[in-house]
Amino acid sequence: MADFIELFGGFALAFLGAGLAAGLSCIGSARGTGMVGEAAAGLICEDPAQFSKTLILQVLPGTQGLYGLVVWFIALLQLGVFGGGGVSSISVEEGLRIFVCCVPMAIGGITSAIYQGRVAAASVNIIAKKPGDWSKGVVLCVVVEFYAILSLLTSILLLMNAL
Repeated sequence: MADFIELFGGFALAFLGAGLAAGLSCIGSARGTGMVGEAAAGLICEDPAQFSKTLILQVLPGTQGLYGLVVWFIALLQLGVFGGGGVSSISVEEGLRIFVCCVPMAIGGITSAIYQGRVAAASVNIIAKKPGDWSKGVVLCVVVEFYAILSLLTSILLLMNAL
């Protein structure tokens, strides 16, 4: 059993970290975009001309899923998965390092996407009451986006020095 863990445990930890970065970020994006879509649907029923403004607000929480996918891709690049020559084994310690590198994006992605979705859903009210001020809602969403970008940068910088 110890030999099995030593042989495959590093890859399992690394793949788990990469998968959590992508998966949790996508879950957060799905929840965030869903919240905004629900709010936007109500406004669009009353004023279909506001579709493009609400669509922009809905897309914003979806970026975290893309950021998680970028971290997933970089982690798999670090593992040599896309090299074509097969993957060499990595130690449990190396796998744990990659896992830890992916944690900032996993946690930052799910959290910021959900909160950005809440801000964007509330910003639909700005469009409903003062359509000309819709950019104020976008600015409020961008503040939350900043923390998703910090999570992305943290994971990328850690991954660049993981192995």
